[in-house]
Amino acid sequence: MKLKSLLLRYYPPGIMLEYEKGGELKTKSIDLLELSPSTDVNTLVGEIQKVEPLITASRTKQVRLLVQRLQEKLRQHCDHNFYLFKVLRAHILPLTNVALNKAGSCFITGSYDRTCKVWDTASGEELHTLEGHRNVVYAIAFNNPYGKVHTLIGHCAEISSALFSWDCSLILTGSMDKTCMLWDATSGKCVATLTGHDDEILDSCFDYTGKLIATASADGTARVYNATTRKCITKLEGHEGEISKISFNPQGNRLLTGSSDKTARIWDVQTGQCLQVLEGHTDEIFSCAFNYKGNIVITGSKDNSCRIWR
Repeated sequence: MKLKSLLLRYYPPGIMLEYEKGGELKTKSIDLLELSPSTDVNTLVGEIQKVEPLITASRTKQVRLLVQRLQEKLRQHCDHNFYLFKVLRAHILPLTNVALNKAGSCFITGSYDRTCKVWDTASGEELHTLEGHRNVVYAIAFNNPYGKVHTLIGHCAEISSALFSWDCSLILTGSMDKTCMLWDATSGKCVATLTGHDDEILDSCFDYTGKLIATASADGTARVYNATTRKCITKLEGHEGEISKISFNPQGNRLLTGSSDKTARIWDVQTGQCLQVLEGHTDEIFSCAFNYKGNIVITGSKDNSCRIWR
């Protein structure tokens, strides 16, 4: 194995390794979820080198600098007071979604008017209008870096979710046609179709390494797929209504689902066992997420409330 490059990951804190093995470029992650501004950098780098053979002595200085940059990010104050900066009359019909690029220098909007628009964050100037869709644009995302435009054709019903893998090499789409599709982000070609659900796919996601894919469906089940083999490895059953949201914890060993049955559930990724049922909402749960440490969960519901679980 030969290490090609080290990449910084701010959220959740970690370092991504790109390496070559057998002529194939692969990736792995070093998760630093317990990192704090007071962590001793030299000690941490030494511990990393003990368990990761790709981090040789020649890379010590580089890893130390990356860890220090993560610590600088953690030191930044989080008590920022927000104020209204600009109002943009973006589309002729309501917006469905908005997403910033990694640097925050521009953002993209999707709309019922069947277009997407790219905007300069500082000036509010419209940079591009992306046209071509024949119906509502529900899902949008930037790759990193952005630039190429592909039209991904293959689903036979509305697309409910679209997102990049962490290294932006793959795109995952979920659809009302009961399937998810994996696409090569460079060529725009479909490389796999994930099947098995009996009803619409309402949400889908990668884990933080890009090795696992999770899907949530209106059939009341969720599934976990191996991103390499494209095979279903776990089926999550237990909800009594459609599952509208699914997400991995940062460690990749737990899944969180939110459902129209008014509950959220935490699952073991490998076994599919339900570990905990979070009850208390009085209406459907539309959104749920882990914090970057994986020890706090937030849920949002049609009952007009959010709940924090810890």
